[in-house]
Amino acid sequence: MNVDFSKNNGLIPVIIQNNETQQVLMLGYMNEEALQKTQNENVVTFFSRSKNRLWTKGETSGNFLKVVSIKEDCDQDALLIQVIPNGPTCHNGTTSCFANEPQISFLNELENVIENRIANPSSESYVASLFQKGINKIAQKVGEEAVELVIEAKDDNQDLFIGEAADLLFHYLILLQAKNLKLNDIEQELMRRMKK
Repeated sequence: MNVDFSKNNGLIPVIIQNNETQQVLMLGYMNEEALQKTQNENVVTFFSRSKNRLWTKGETSGNFLKVVSIKEDCDQDALLIQVIPNGPTCHNGTTSCFANEPQISFLNELENVIENRIANPSSESYVASLFQKGINKIAQKVGEEAVELVIEAKDDNQDLFIGEAADLLFHYLILLQAKNLKLNDIEQELMRRMKK
């Protein structure tokens, strides 16, 4: 990385984006020292213009921003940092500093819940128990739900059709986790196909 700090009194703008949801969380500024500290510790540190010092986001609130990736723009004078936030990003207690930014989509939230139940299994969790049975059982369950959806599609009961569609989507998300994939991976493939 060859970032150009010469254009704005040694500071560059940094856009912070949630790695999972792609939501823009905030804008801050870094000098060379802040960037170096961020790279070394994998936690976002800014240069605070009001405090005139380095400031690690979360140093007082505990809402740290764990770095996933750092990308420079085409002019090498701005950065996009994708993060995993530990709590709200804005000092007002909101997810994002941008009021009109969409919140995490429900499917992304559900995907995160499924991932958490797999990572932290409990005896009461249906997701954890199905996951422990292995890929064959998960795939079989997706197949069963798909057949049930097709059967309901041939009838006129909208409520039953919606229920089966929800069951299929839920089990599909578990199958994606079992294959170490995310909805974003499928979205990328669909976007690639749209370009053909």
